[in-house]
Amino acid sequence: MKHSLLLLSLAAMSVNASADPKTCSSLLDLDVRRLAGEDVVNLCDAYQGQVILIVNTASKCGFTPQYEGLENLYAKYKDKGLVVLGFPSNDFAGQEPGTEEEIKSFCRLTYSVEFPMFEKVSVKKSTASPLFERLAAAGAPYPKWNFYKYLIDRDGNLVDYYASITKPQSSKVVKAIEGLL
Repeated sequence: MKHSLLLLSLAAMSVNASADPKTCSSLLDLDVRRLAGEDVVNLCDAYQGQVILIVNTASKCGFTPQYEGLENLYAKYKDKGLVVLGFPSNDFAGQEPGTEEEIKSFCRLTYSVEFPMFEKVSVKKSTASPLFERLAAAGAPYPKWNFYKYLIDRDGNLVDYYASITKPQSSKVVKAIEGLL
């Protein structure tokens, strides 16, 4: 009888263990504040299980028109599980000098940005925000300029990264995203 109870107990523990939700990737287990707001979002709670493209952005950069390509990617693939996350940064040549309200307004009015944007952060090695520190620890370089892109799979793993010159709608980026969706 004790043997049967032990087996039932072990079986129940096994079922419960397999029913546990997937643990959050340490890369995404972070709280970040929405751009020009007070709402704090845990990246795991909000985006776990999705393909994520993280981008450090700037409003007064030669690469700023990439907002259009990022928004197009988001619009095209969001229903299939892609989310683009923008993090404005003023680390390179002062190309994001505005307040968060100004940045939000610029992104919405100039590029109709609907993908989630978050607080203005630093991305350089010596002062990087926790997210960019974790991206570097996962094997990606710190951004060398604005509009570096980091591709994260549905399990929260860094898959690839793309320098500023790689456009969001490039075949390399699109094929990688489609492969993860």
